[in-house]
Amino acid sequence: MELLDPTSEAMPEGRQPLPRLSQIDGAVIGLLDISKPKGNVFLDRIEALLNEQGAITKRFRKPTFTRVAPDALRQEIAGSCDAVLEALAD
Repeated sequence: MELLDPTSEAMPEGRQPLPRLSQIDGAVIGLLDISKPKGNVFLDRIEALLNEQGAITKRFRKPTFTRVAPDALRQEIAGSCDAVLEALAD
């Protein structure tokens, strides 16, 4: 698997993907809305599909899409979720 880093880092940091969840049923999935228009619409549909498969979903929202998520928000997500999906839209 090749991961692409969309940032303009001159020397990108090496990253390894985390292992996939073994099952969705019972997993806590964080849904991060980055505050772009219609991101919530996308996440509403994803949430419904995940819930149908038995996932427990938690919604989060960045204050603005123009900046990285605040440390407290990232820590909350990391400490309470098994996986996270981020919504980009427009």
